[in-house]
Amino acid sequence: MEQTPRLEQPAHPALGALVAIERDVAALCEAWARAMPGWGADGGAVQVDVERMSDPGLIQVIDAVAKVRRDADAVLARVAAEVVKRSGPEFGEIGLAKAQGFHNPVRLIAASTGASRADAARLIAVGDAIAERQTFSGVRLPSRHPHVAAALETATVSIEAASAITAMLERVALRADPGRVAVVEGALVDLAARVPLETLIRGVREAEARLDPDGVEPREDELRMERSLTMREDGRGMVHLHARLDPESAAPVKAAIEAVVSDALRRREPGELAPVVEDRRSIPQIQADALAALARHTLGCTQTLTPLAKTTVVVRVDLDTLVSELGHASIDGLDQPISAATARRMAADAELIPAVLGGDSLPLDLGRSARLFTKAQRLALGERDGGCASCGQNIAYVEAHHIAWWERDTGPTDLSNGVMLCSFCHHMIHRDGWKILASPNEVWFIPPPHIDPAQVPRLGGRARFELREDKAA
Repeated sequence: MEQTPRLEQPAHPALGALVAIERDVAALCEAWARAMPGWGADGGAVQVDVERMSDPGLIQVIDAVAKVRRDADAVLARVAAEVVKRSGPEFGEIGLAKAQGFHNPVRLIAASTGASRADAARLIAVGDAIAERQTFSGVRLPSRHPHVAAALETATVSIEAASAITAMLERVALRADPGRVAVVEGALVDLAARVPLETLIRGVREAEARLDPDGVEPREDELRMERSLTMREDGRGMVHLHARLDPESAAPVKAAIEAVVSDALRRREPGELAPVVEDRRSIPQIQADALAALARHTLGCTQTLTPLAKTTVVVRVDLDTLVSELGHASIDGLDQPISAATARRMAADAELIPAVLGGDSLPLDLGRSARLFTKAQRLALGERDGGCASCGQNIAYVEAHHIAWWERDTGPTDLSNGVMLCSFCHHMIHRDGWKILASPNEVWFIPPPHIDPAQVPRLGGRARFELREDKAA
């Protein structure tokens, strides 16, 4: 099949800056045409065309449209930043935004794009972060964040990903080593091209804690001061609770509610112990009932609520950090890093489990004779896999599974034969015939030939989300 020719020169000299958009729109047109059946390419309405596309063709069109959108967003960010420059306070009432009848450039961009002011402000911030600089003598300097700028120019990352990365780098710029900042910026851009935005945010928070370890505790204090819980009753009698909790306060609340939710979901599974009355509650409804049950238990009961008997809050911290109180730690199930001081304080609580890691961060191999994984083994697997090793589902909604089945394959119950999976991924992996290889600190998934004829292994678990950065930098 013929490739779309690379456009060395734009069709019009004024479109030099838009050559990427022009090229990718041409690629979109080709993908659109290929997706249509021979008998259906009649130039009809967009909806009619889309409905006639083949499945592979539709996926190619999605990818092509997404790339054009990223191209346009990159240009829009630069244009938005220029609008801000021409609307500065030094221009007074003749500034661009006010001359157009807007109070500030954010409102102008929001009105032009039809987006929210928050989205407009994000465009402006990214445009400013990737813009080339100019000295008083007129010499043009590269962008403050060249890796992000290059990734946007090639439509490798989205504007949301660029915003998350540049906003963090701006926060730590005055305190972090410039060389290390450059290395981490490149690693985050690489991560953004491989994972969803939610996963990138986890990497950005971890990177901020690494670049600015002294800033973790002050940021933690800020979060703690912002904690709140408001309650109000509306006209229908519904009571609205709105909570904003810092990581230390949220950890036990989240763990307790998720334990009740997991117990309810487990009882939905078919079997001898399935409930007589079918449970059709949504996850938010189960969470609301869990919160009420915990409150009732606290008010009137002296015994532990059954699902909470196995509930733990795991605080992950390196041994050096625990001893020196320098660095950061994390709480399983939460993305926001915590300070070493908070980790020490939480680890002293009898209801919490400190997962202290050595230099290689390798968990111990515990228990080999029982069919079910022990609590210690599940914690060790959770440490390695960080939730579902396949999709990254929250640690509270996954279970430890044998890679080589216990009965059919006589697989042992040890860490090299264990993997944390959500119920959906567990079912799909067995149904489609995936293979899994596990080591103490990595999990690899080998696709079946009908998914990938080359059967190239795919990295899973926590290692999948770690930044690829030069540790010597």
